[in-house]
This record gives sequence, C-alpha cells and structure tokens, in this order.
Amino acid sequence: MILSASAFPIPTTHPKSGHTYHLQTAGDKLYKPDRVFDGETLHEGWAVLVKGDKIEAVGPAASLRSEGAEVIDLKGTTLLPGLIEGHSHLLLHPYNETTWDDQVLKEPRSYRIARATVHARNTLLAGFTTVRDLGTEGADYDDVGLKQAINQGIIPGPRMIVATRALIATGSYAPKGFSPDIDVPQGAEEADGHDRLIQAVRRQIGKGADVIKVYADYRWGLMSEARPTFTLDELKLVVEVAHSSGRPTVAHATTAEGMRRAILAGCETVEHGDAGTPEIFALMKQHGTALCPTLAAGDATIQYRGWKKGTEPDPERIRNKKITFKQALDAGVKICFGGDVGVFAHGDNARELEMMVEYGMKPLDALRSATSGNAAVFHLTDRGRIRPGLLADLVAVEGDPTKTIGAIRKVRLVLKGGVNPKP
Repeated sequence: MILSASAFPIPTTHPKSGHTYHLQTAGDKLYKPDRVFDGETLHEGWAVLVKGDKIEAVGPAASLRSEGAEVIDLKGTTLLPGLIEGHSHLLLHPYNETTWDDQVLKEPRSYRIARATVHARNTLLAGFTTVRDLGTEGADYDDVGLKQAINQGIIPGPRMIVATRALIATGSYAPKGFSPDIDVPQGAEEADGHDRLIQAVRRQIGKGADVIKVYADYRWGLMSEARPTFTLDELKLVVEVAHSSGRPTVAHATTAEGMRRAILAGCETVEHGDAGTPEIFALMKQHGTALCPTLAAGDATIQYRGWKKGTEPDPERIRNKKITFKQALDAGVKICFGGDVGVFAHGDNARELEMMVEYGMKPLDALRSATSGNAAVFHLTDRGRIRPGLLADLVAVEGDPTKTIGAIRKVRLVLKGGVNPKP
C-alpha cells in the first residue's frame, strides 16, 4: 500500500496471513483500489472518499475529487465493507487447545478475558469489524466489559453485539458427567417457566445484553441425543419480553422440532440448523427467519476428533450438513454468515466463508451475507455497505474475492471508523 509521507505508516503483521501492512491516522482520505464491492455489487475502477469516521463519497475514481484529501493507492485490491461475523464466542478458544468443559470449569475468568482481548484484536485485523458474540459460556457478563473496553479505545477490537449468558432450560446444558450430588456451574443461565424466564431475560438485558440467545434444544441427560428444551409458549414469552425492550431473540437449534418452535416463537435467527428439513426451511422462508449455519464449527470439531479432511471420506455429519445447507439455499432462506468462531481460532473467521462457497453458495452471495445481509438481519443501519453517510468500516484484500473467495484472507488494509487498528 502506498501512503504519503505525512501518514507516518507503522508496519504491522496480520496474525494469520503474515502479510505486512501499515497503520495510519484518521483524516480525509481517498482510497483507490482496483474495484469496490459495495455490499451488493462489484464495481471496477471505483474509489471511496472517507471523511473522519464516515464514508463521504463513492463512485468511479475519475469522478471523485477532494481538496486536500490524501490519496491512498490500493492497486491490486478489492475494497469491501468491514465484514460482520454473525456467531462468535470471543471468550472461548479452540477446543483442540482446551476442551469446552475445561475452559468453563478450570480457566479463571481473568485468564479468559485476557485471552479474549487477543481474540478481539485478531478478529479485527482479519477484516471483521463487527461481531455478534452469542454467549460467554460460563464467563457471566464479561462480554459487556470487553465491549466497553473496545468502545473506549482501551483495546483494539470489532464493534460487538453481545448476548451475555444466554438462556437454557434446567438440566439440559453442560458441563455434564459429574456426580448428581454436585451442582456444576453451567455454561449459560438456567431459567424455566413464566416468572423465572421473564426475570432472566430482564436481568440479562439490564446487565448489558443487546440480543437474547436461547437454547431451543440440546442434548438432555448425560450427553444423549438432542431434543427440544423449552416449550413453544416459553419461547414465545422470551421473545415477547426481549422484543418489548427493542431486542431480538436468537435460538440455538439443531433439531427439526427445536427449529420449528424457534421459528414460530419469533426468533430472528436459528443457529446451526443441522437437522433442518425442506418443510422447516420453507417455514423459515415464510416467517423471514434467517439461518446461521455455522459450517466451520462442525468441520473443526470433527477434525479435532481425528477426521483427515481431504484424504478421508466425509463423515455422515458433514454429508448431512451439505444436504441441509443446500436445502436452505433452495428454499430461499436468508443465510446469516457466522462460523461459531471460538470453536476454531479467532482471526480465522474466513473459514466459514470458504465453506459456504464449498457447500454451494456463490462467492458474491457469501460476501453479501457477511456484509449487507448480516447488517440487515442484525438491524445495523449504519454499516454493511459502502455508501455515503455510513461508518467507514472497510477492508481491502488483494485480488478479487467475488471470483476466488480465498482472497478474503489476503488483508492489506482494515479501517474501523476511518482509522486503521492499532496493534
């Protein structure tokens, strides 16, 4: 990247790609890539003018002029809206490093939040300027403090939408496998029935939740097969209470019945959707419910268990996931980009985009999902597109990811509110 001498570039290295790029201070700047993906359409020869923390103008490079603006040559790149991660757990790290149970039960929360600060930085440097973080998994309300530290500029990281503790039906979540005489701390908040559910939703909102996450199904008993947890009326109550505060509800659901109840209750997104059927996906389309398929999480966990991807046949779970993802696409369901990152490494968020394409989505549609699509689903009217007046959350990558999705990993420049993140 070519900058004027007045920008005082400081070299830094992306934690995943190893690519060296430069940091610069905020100011009026005219960015000139080879092409601009505006969140919907690819435009060759366009440029973007940034004034302060907002996009001032966008269009053909020859038509954009700004007296005194610094011209930044991004030759060989595509400029995109900052990517929006739809399913993250910044307070988790990969399960092949430490099991989920051990993270919840053995890692001090101070240790987990220290790790999370690094996760946040790696996520931002990978071009993901917003994350929807769907549960602290035993770390109480620490996502709220992480969000505050980022917002105040104390640490670098993406803009966060937080769910705090998430809601589970008593006896349905984890950790499990301990003596029934012992009350084991859970990875989310247990609540059941009318009064307790209302109190739990309001408590989480009061502590800082932007969204309410509920587990519509899970593996009841000692890690047995997944079954629905909350009744339809309980789920409707959660949605009603959350909605009265202006907050959406999202549902973990892997079974067809859990998905059906979440859809009918008014949950805005269904996370995972492993056992969806054509009938369920038709119901999602009818109700406008989005699917966050988290392809990368299942792929990662099966590899942790010994599957040699690329050299061994696909396990049954992978084969089924490919079928259900195609069924959702065929039904016209809105696809929410989100990988359940934390199961795998933060900063490797692009893994989900690559798998969406591998499983049958066009690269352009996958990029729409991770930008304007997620912005619409998450009610984020100030980002997700390159348009005058929106936040200057931008990422430049080498090559053209609308043709080769893997180019999304070749990050040359990240802007959050017009400023390149500090290391």
